[in-house]
Amino acid sequence: MNSNLPNLPRGNASQGRRGPPRMKLSDMGGAPVQQETPFANFSRFVDPSGKLNFNGKAILHADGVDFSNGNSFKINMEELKLLEELGKGQYGTVQKVYHKPTNVIMAMKEIRLELDESKLNSILMELDVLHKSQSPYIVEFYGAFFIETCVYYCMEFMDAGSLDKLYQIGVPEDILSIITLSMVKGLKFLKDELSIIHRDVKPTNVLVNSQGQVKLCDFGVSGHLIKSMAKTHIGCQSYMAPERISQGQTYTVQSDVWSLGLSILETAEGSYPYPPEKYNSVFAQLNAIVGSPPPALPDTYSEEARAFVALCLLKDAKQRPTYGELLDHPFLTKYEEDKVDMKDWACRAMEARAAREEEARNKRDEEEVKKAAPA
Repeated sequence: MNSNLPNLPRGNASQGRRGPPRMKLSDMGGAPVQQETPFANFSRFVDPSGKLNFNGKAILHADGVDFSNGNSFKINMEELKLLEELGKGQYGTVQKVYHKPTNVIMAMKEIRLELDESKLNSILMELDVLHKSQSPYIVEFYGAFFIETCVYYCMEFMDAGSLDKLYQIGVPEDILSIITLSMVKGLKFLKDELSIIHRDVKPTNVLVNSQGQVKLCDFGVSGHLIKSMAKTHIGCQSYMAPERISQGQTYTVQSDVWSLGLSILETAEGSYPYPPEKYNSVFAQLNAIVGSPPPALPDTYSEEARAFVALCLLKDAKQRPTYGELLDHPFLTKYEEDKVDMKDWACRAMEARAAREEEARNKRDEEEVKKAAPA
């Protein structure tokens, strides 16, 4: 485990006082604003002391989280300085924060609690996967806490961001190979060590840092494998394997292998292989995934790379390779990790991303000025 948090060891992080109610960024200085929320609605889950109890599997409170296996992570809002918002998604807001006791920058996900069983299950699943995952290919977990109607968990800050924000500069084959290798190793760890299927493999859930490390994140829709099989029909439909779309019943980790292949293809080409502008509806898009020949890597990539993606995108799930077989594939074995300059590529991709974001901000500012100008 490559931890950037030497003074916040697993199971015994720094202690602190009870934090305030839910806090948001009111300005770039990170000044907190308290927000009162109805408490009685959560009496089934929250006891009078302010603890959130997931059926004994995990107990969250204002000073951290305690798991039923004995692991505890102590961290609270007063130890954190809010820096900036990193993004918003279906499952919450992610903010960049500074942990004052350890001088470590973290990513903090804020999820507003809802009286919805699937939402509660997704929170518990992500916490469960994160705190059990000690792998260099899974984003590191630093702790979690609960304040009234919000759950917060703190994770390793991957400063380059998600893969979909980086591949615009192009991805040479050796870089693509190492990205794929990291993803396969992460998925294999989840299956072999935790009996978990990710179920939401896509470039937005693959993080990169300025050192060139590649790690999986977002495990809210992951599922436990029972006899190597899963059933629940959740995840991003656009990256679902054909058998999950057409059958929606029992499936295996081979469905994640399809999502892996689609993600690698998107990373290589710089765009999603089934673009919405080509299909007039989600139904048409999903119909193409199920009924049309699978997409393929362009000829600019080697025969080994094209063969690897083709194996991942076989329509028959039973014919797709296992993670062990993928790790032995020439596309992943032909490049040595220590000889591929992932750090250089990541830094160049970060610079290009910053330039694009600056250009977008300037364009928005110009548009605002035009709107404000008198006719």
